[in-house]
Amino acid sequence: MEYSLDTKDLDRIEDILREDIIELGVNCVFLIDLAGNIISSLDSGKKKHDVYALAALAAGNFGAVGAMADIMGEDYSILFHKGKEENIHFSKVMDNFLLVTTFSEEVSLGFLRMKVSEVHDKLREILAG
Repeated sequence: MEYSLDTKDLDRIEDILREDIIELGVNCVFLIDLAGNIISSLDSGKKKHDVYALAALAAGNFGAVGAMADIMGEDYSILFHKGKEENIHFSKVMDNFLLVTTFSEEVSLGFLRMKVSEVHDKLREILAG
């Protein structure tokens, strides 16, 4: 997979993630490619995570679930894992990217999914080049 983003594109991505996702109250949001490379990463300061490890594991997790989906003749574009104190939501952006958010019970999953859908449209414009 090959893509090219300039500084202006990266700044626009960061602005979108800050305004549309971080300001919702999520703990962390990052955009990665399917190899686990971080394109953009922001956090609210509430929790600090090793985003490099999370990005690699998120890409692997999504890849494994994608392989299961292929076997079943499905295409999963969203994953959600609920924890005791924090949840993680994965959403496929186009064919080559994942948007990953971590959030607590203070953030509604339904509202997050709606905002992520809106963010997808904005990110597609930038990532499609």
